[in-house]
Amino acid sequence: MTTKKKNVRILAFESSCDETSTAVIKNGREIESLIVATQIKSHQRFGGVVPEVASRHHIEVITQITKEALAEAKVNWDDIDAIAVTYGPGLAGALLVGVSAAKATSMATGIPLIGVDHIMGHIMAAQLKDEIEYPALALQVSGGHTEIVLLKDPTHFEIIGDTRDDAAGEAYDKIGRVLGVNYPAGKTIDEWAHKGKDTFNFPRAMMEDDDYDFSFSGLKSAFINTCHHADQIHQELNKYDLAASFQASVIDVLAHKTMRAIKEYQPKTFILGGGVAANQGLRDRLNQEINKLPAEQKPKVILPELKLCGDNAAMIGAAAYNLYKEGKFSDEHLNADPSLELPYAEHMLK
Repeated sequence: MTTKKKNVRILAFESSCDETSTAVIKNGREIESLIVATQIKSHQRFGGVVPEVASRHHIEVITQITKEALAEAKVNWDDIDAIAVTYGPGLAGALLVGVSAAKATSMATGIPLIGVDHIMGHIMAAQLKDEIEYPALALQVSGGHTEIVLLKDPTHFEIIGDTRDDAAGEAYDKIGRVLGVNYPAGKTIDEWAHKGKDTFNFPRAMMEDDDYDFSFSGLKSAFINTCHHADQIHQELNKYDLAASFQASVIDVLAHKTMRAIKEYQPKTFILGGGVAANQGLRDRLNQEINKLPAEQKPKVILPELKLCGDNAAMIGAAAYNLYKEGKFSDEHLNADPSLELPYAEHMLK
């Protein structure tokens, strides 16, 4: 006689920046509910996220969207096995709202608490689409982070390439301001890029370096200087060509270093994660490059659904499930850690 395996349901909170989100995730793979309360319109007039405004919005909605997540999943507190929350990295005040809500909920219900690294969550969004085979390699690209990460298993990660200044997503938003594109600028720049040509030949910083680090501040400066110079001499530049040239530079660097890492570490799975993972140009380029590899070097490719590229609680619930299985729980001392770094694995597989 076989006994039916118990389902594990996790209620997850995400509030690291300008999205307040809750979700119920079953067995680390199935989204039973996902609620996202966006603040984009509140921050657009400032051209970026204002931390104090973000924190206030989180406080206003977090109780209501918790109720909505439980209702949409058709579950009650007795059905929840763990409560997960992003505790870093991110904006200190924004993180504190989610952490406080999760801790209060855990203490009131007696349900165990799991603190989750935000970047681990972005990478584990892939788990909600397909099974990840290990070792795996992830390119994590967002507004605050551009990293190449090795995954020994679901909870042991090592950053092998990091951003030294502006992350790719941050650069998109900054050049978007120059072009008059509302925050967040990434989607519009991607759309414009498909209508233009790479005519400006912007720099590809550190592309031929031996390491896997990134730098996009020089590209940003070159772009801004080109636009300012054109304004001074009253020259009108084609916005589509500007967007295409900027994006070509970003994608060339990301794709080149990612492919070199895939060839060196030979992962079984490649994952693209983070807000910039929604960029169609980047998704297409990486697919094309990986498809050129010999069969024995070609990893499984998991590109998350577009709705799971941005900040969301579903990815936090997926990552928390892996921690749950290993008994890695948090206690009442869990606190926001704005500078949190991914768990380091000393013996990564190559």
